[in-house]
Amino acid sequence: PRPSARAAVAALRERGIKTVMLTGDNAKTAAALGRELAPDEIHAELLPQDKERILRELREAGRRTAMVGDGINDAPALTRADVGIAVGAGTDIALEAADVVLTGSDLHTAVTALDLSRAVIRNIKMNLFWAFFYNVLGIPLAAGALYPVWGIRLSPVFGAAAMSVSSFCVVSNALRLRRFGRSRKTEVVPMEQMLQIEGMMCQHCRKHVEEALQAVPGVTAVTVDLAGHSAKVVSSAAVAPETLIEAVRKAGYEARSL
Repeated sequence: PRPSARAAVAALRERGIKTVMLTGDNAKTAAALGRELAPDEIHAELLPQDKERILRELREAGRRTAMVGDGINDAPALTRADVGIAVGAGTDIALEAADVVLTGSDLHTAVTALDLSRAVIRNIKMNLFWAFFYNVLGIPLAAGALYPVWGIRLSPVFGAAAMSVSSFCVVSNALRLRRFGRSRKTEVVPMEQMLQIEGMMCQHCRKHVEEALQAVPGVTAVTVDLAGHSAKVVSSAAVAPETLIEAVRKAGYEARSL
């Protein structure tokens, strides 16, 4: 999985969005990835038409869907979704089928795109409200509503200036979105994995295993339980269980994922 995938899934869950992993890989591989990424649903061993069918069924059930993909097999599902999102490093067919193309391969930019779209809609609604409110007050004044009572007439020069101020306020409010990207920070969600380790007999063995796991790139903390024959590994990015298992094997012990 991409290093940002787990953080992206966690961020989507925080926003109340259900995540579904669709993959053509076998069920065992999909289950291993599922333990790392923690999506709400996993569908494995899918053909391109199967991915499209699942998107169609979700839409028929009344769900609004977005599909993130980068391969040829994702193109039908990207087309079927309400919003197709292609990773910038994907195939040309995926880019052509998608509605949105992310720059680069960081999946967290999909979350940023979602946040930006919501910010744009809020900005549009805000501008419409204030423009409507401004004109509800201004049009009667321009039509002479105050003249019968107080004899006040709105000068055309004042009306032109007031309209310019209105446009200036609306445009300035919209330009606040230019600061959106600079104000967002990608949150790194620590990843935890548990390993069952066989062959540890003493504190020397425990230390040997701990050092082997700490040497794996991306690993930030390791806790080895000698009595329980297990180890908890915390990493700042997605580290494949096979990589951790191989590190333990090279240290002279056997391990498997829990």
